[in-house]
Amino acid sequence: MKWFFSVVKKVWKLIVLFLLISITFSYAMFQGGFVSWFLFYSFLPFALYALILAFYPMSHFEAKRFFLKSEYNAGETLKVTITMTRKSAFPLFFLILEDCISDSLFFSQQGNRSKVFLIPGIRKEITWEYQVNKLPRGEHLFRNIRMKTGDLLGLIEKERQLHVEDKILVYPSYEEIIYKTMENQYDQGMTASRERVQRDTTMAIGIREYQPGDRFSWINWKATAKRNDIMTKEFEQRQSHDVYILMDCTPDNHFEAIVSFSASIIKAILLKGAHIGFLSSSSERVAFPVRGGESQQQQLFYHLAKVRDNSPVTFDRVLEMEHTLLHQSNNMMLITAQLTRSLIEKAGRFTSKNGVVTIFLLKNEKEFLSQNEISLKASVNARGLRLVMVHDGHFSSVFSEVVRS
Repeated sequence: MKWFFSVVKKVWKLIVLFLLISITFSYAMFQGGFVSWFLFYSFLPFALYALILAFYPMSHFEAKRFFLKSEYNAGETLKVTITMTRKSAFPLFFLILEDCISDSLFFSQQGNRSKVFLIPGIRKEITWEYQVNKLPRGEHLFRNIRMKTGDLLGLIEKERQLHVEDKILVYPSYEEIIYKTMENQYDQGMTASRERVQRDTTMAIGIREYQPGDRFSWINWKATAKRNDIMTKEFEQRQSHDVYILMDCTPDNHFEAIVSFSASIIKAILLKGAHIGFLSSSSERVAFPVRGGESQQQQLFYHLAKVRDNSPVTFDRVLEMEHTLLHQSNNMMLITAQLTRSLIEKAGRFTSKNGVVTIFLLKNEKEFLSQNEISLKASVNARGLRLVMVHDGHFSSVFSEVVRS
C-alpha cells in the first residue's frame, strides 16, 4: 500500500508539471506581449530540469562507509567517512544525505550529526565526514544511507536508500586497578596481599607445550627449535587463586557503572596472574569457566560489550539457582547496585574458612548508602561477608585500604 501511494504521488507531480507548462504556454499564446512570453521562457528551464530529473536514475549512486577501526572503548570518538560516487555528471542543485545509524548511537548525539545538506553540482564523487562523541557501549549497526534530491521549485523529489551495512563494537570503559588478593584471617578479619598469585616467572622448573593464554615472553626458543613445536617455560605455582565473579543484570540506572567496574576488575585480576570465572544472567544465562590469559579477557570484554540489564529474575534468585556452580570457587565477587536482605542471606551460604565472598556495591560519584543499606551492614558482617562501596569514576581506590569484616 505504501508503494502504491508513492507511485501515485510521483505520477501526480508529473501531471502537475505538464499542467503548469501547458498553462504558461497557453497564457503566452492567448495573452501575447513581452511579459507573458518572458514568464513562459523564464519558467521553461526550471520545468525542463524538473522533467529530466524525474527520469534521472538514482540507481547510479554507490556509497561506501569507512571507519578508522572497528573496535572502540566506551567514551571514545567515532569518525565516519562516507564516499558517494555516481556514473553521470548530471547537475544536482542539492543532495540531502543521512546515515541511518542505530537508535543507541542516534540518541547519544546532541543533534543529528549523521545528516547533511550538500550542493554537489556536477561532481561525480562526494565525500562527507561526521563524528559521534562519547560512544556508548554496545554493538552498533549501520545499515542504510538515505539520499534525497529535487528541483528548485519542489515539483519533483527523488529519494533512495542505499544498503551499506557495517558495524562497530564498543567495549566498556575501564580504569586501571591494582588488584590485591583478600585472605580470610579469622582473628583479624580480612587482609590484603600484594603477592602475585598465579606463577613466579623468575623460577622456571621445566618446559611444556604451548597453551592458549601463555605469554609470548614465556616461550623457550631453544626447546622450540629442537622439538619443532612451540614450548613454554613451566613456572613454580606459588599460590592457587581462582576468582568467580557474578554481575547483577537486573534493570538499574547504575548498570553502565556495574559493567565498567566489572571490566576494570577483570583486567586487574588477570594482570595479577589469577584465573577468573564469570556469570551473568540477563535475558539469557552466560557462564564462563575459570581460566586466565589474554583470550579469557577478550571473551569477557566481548560479552560485556553486548550484555544488557534485562534479567527476568532478581540477583539473589540467580545466586540461589547457581549454588552448585558457585560452591566450586573459594573466592567469589558479587557486583551489584542493590543491597537486599535476601541477597545477603543467599551470599552468606557460600562463606567458608578457605574463601572470601565480597559484595561490591556500585554508587554514583557523590551517592551514599541509604538508611536501609546502612542497617544491612551489620547483617553483612555477621555472615562473614565483605562489603565494599564503589563510586563511579573512583574504581582505583577499591583496594587502596584494607576493609575488615
